[in-house]
Amino acid sequence: MVKLNKIYTRTGDKGSTLLGDGKRVEKNSLRVDAYGSVDEANATIGLSILRTNIKIKKILQLIQNDLFDLGADLCVSDKKNSKKLKITKDRVDYIEEKIDNFNKKLAPINSFILPSGSESSTYLHIARTVTRRAERKVVALSKKEKINPITIIYLNRLSDLLFVLARYTNNKGKKDILWKPGK
Repeated sequence: MVKLNKIYTRTGDKGSTLLGDGKRVEKNSLRVDAYGSVDEANATIGLSILRTNIKIKKILQLIQNDLFDLGADLCVSDKKNSKKLKITKDRVDYIEEKIDNFNKKLAPINSFILPSGSESSTYLHIARTVTRRAERKVVALSKKEKINPITIIYLNRLSDLLFVLARYTNNKGKKDILWKPGK
């Protein structure tokens, strides 16, 4: 467990930070940008938790823990340490199971869906778009540095789950707001 006795250290005051493996990097590095975007996605999921039902809250709370694991995975550049925390395939499997369970209860999609509808749905759509941005940042990092490839898969599936949950909270898709091209 992490223990924080002091919140500020002043070590980052000149624009650098320590990674989980002790390596110092600039705060605008791709790696810091990637795990910072994952943290932002996690915070938007926290907002979604405030606006949804208990069944979805429990799923999202587990996902928030997963995202901390994923961030810990990304904040270590030295992949020689096999004991480091990693996001694993079983967490992707969990999300896929949730997608399948919720999606089979939804009305069919006949058009693109606008990110709106109920308050809960709108918050979930915001979390989805922020998760997609985090995914893009992690992909960019993967082109420059070695990362756990499951991180990209996890974020991809998570955005799919958030889309399905947004539809589910719109009366199982019946109250989705559809895109009307050219209108």
